[in-house]
Amino acid sequence: MIRSLPVDSSDTISSFLKMTMNPTEKPSQSGQVLFSVLTVLASVFLLTQLSVETKFSSGKQLFSQPRFWPGVAVFGMLFFGVGHLLTVIHLKHEGTLGELVVWLKALEYLAWFMVYVVVVPYVGYLPATVLFTCLLALRQGYRTKKHLVTAALLGVCIVLVFKTGLSVKIPGGELYDSLPSSLRNFMIVNF
Repeated sequence: MIRSLPVDSSDTISSFLKMTMNPTEKPSQSGQVLFSVLTVLASVFLLTQLSVETKFSSGKQLFSQPRFWPGVAVFGMLFFGVGHLLTVIHLKHEGTLGELVVWLKALEYLAWFMVYVVVVPYVGYLPATVLFTCLLALRQGYRTKKHLVTAALLGVCIVLVFKTGLSVKIPGGELYDSLPSSLRNFMIVNF
């Protein structure tokens, strides 16, 4: 049997009626302006690349053209992106700059990944992965021995799945060259 939680029905009904009576009065969501601008810019970029990345084949029907469906998708993205941008411009938005700062903070993890990609050829896939999972755990505030061991085990599992299990070709690290030849070959092939 499903039970409903007690709700102040007068407050809920009045909120619902306010929203349905005037649907343009929505709560401000600061990221919408930025998202709309980025969507329009991305769709304009994709539109400029459409003739470069696709081709028009003579003798084929319109719906069979390699350029047709990507064109429909990109024009749809542009049309709805501009429509969304025009809609959100008319609404009051506060805190868009703060929202941009939050989005830019996510770029820190891109920097972590780029450092990881640079380190792997020198240190090797296994040591770099274990090191970076532990460093990211520390960065996130997990500082207990239990959390760091868990992060290290996660790194080992990632290596086992991708390098050993799926045989993803990742170059061996220069650090592996200092190992004895039999261990070096084992590490390059499996880790």
